[in-house]
Amino acid sequence: MSASSSKDEVIIYTDGACSGNPGPGGWGALLIWRGKKRELTGAEPESTNNRMEMRAVIEALKALKRPCHVKIHSDSALIVNAFKQGWIENWKKRGWKKANKKPVENQDLWKEMLTAMDDHKVSWIKVKGHADNELNNRVDRLAVEASKKYQ
Repeated sequence: MSASSSKDEVIIYTDGACSGNPGPGGWGALLIWRGKKRELTGAEPESTNNRMEMRAVIEALKALKRPCHVKIHSDSALIVNAFKQGWIENWKKRGWKKANKKPVENQDLWKEMLTAMDDHKVSWIKVKGHADNELNNRVDRLAVEASKKYQ
């Protein structure tokens, strides 16, 4: 992909929620491009919080219609650290095993996320959950509301 310009920069906020862990889950995503906002949500009858956090990122990326520079804001330390600290590359080198030799959980979603990222330049921004970040609080509300579909 060629160098990104401001016109193809997309800001994404994502969050997942689960009532019980496992239990009914929901996810929410907010995409911002050229000042326009688009909200996405979804739910599953049986999931985990981590799976819903991951699904939010995947569905937000899949909603993009062309290659973009994407800045993903997430309160999931697992997801942000997997990319920023190189965990995911190490997992792949070890055949999707963690340092303790145990299989990486949710490999299906990690692989789907990597595929969804393929056409984009992705930057990861860790935000504090349940704090004063208005946009993160919005996707949290979307995720919680979506999870109620199966409660």
